[in-house]
Amino acid sequence: MAARRTERLNEQLKREISSLVREEVRDPRVGLVTITGVHTTRDLGLARVYVMTVGSDAERQATLAGLAAAAPFLRTALGRILKIRRVPELRFEEDRSLEHARRIERVLSEVIPPPGEPDEA
Repeated sequence: MAARRTERLNEQLKREISSLVREEVRDPRVGLVTITGVHTTRDLGLARVYVMTVGSDAERQATLAGLAAAAPFLRTALGRILKIRRVPELRFEEDRSLEHARRIERVLSEVIPPPGEPDEA
């Protein structure tokens, strides 16, 4: 039961944070950002917000710094929007799942021959 509530809260936080970042955050360091997921702790004290950004490493780091600076503002705004007793602290982290998937795909393509090619055995 508690796990479903946490999942629902994570999805609602994801939607609301995405909307707030897109419409309310005015920090010039925050460029194009996609919120890919939110994971809260069991006690709802901390929410890790996973983001994907575009640009060079320096631009991505600047975006994360801008989001970290905007975290108190976002938390206050979430407190007004959501009907929960305690809004979790927000920590923004870069989502590297796409990079991992590409790496796995590359390794698999090296190991497994493409369809139609005979196996070298």
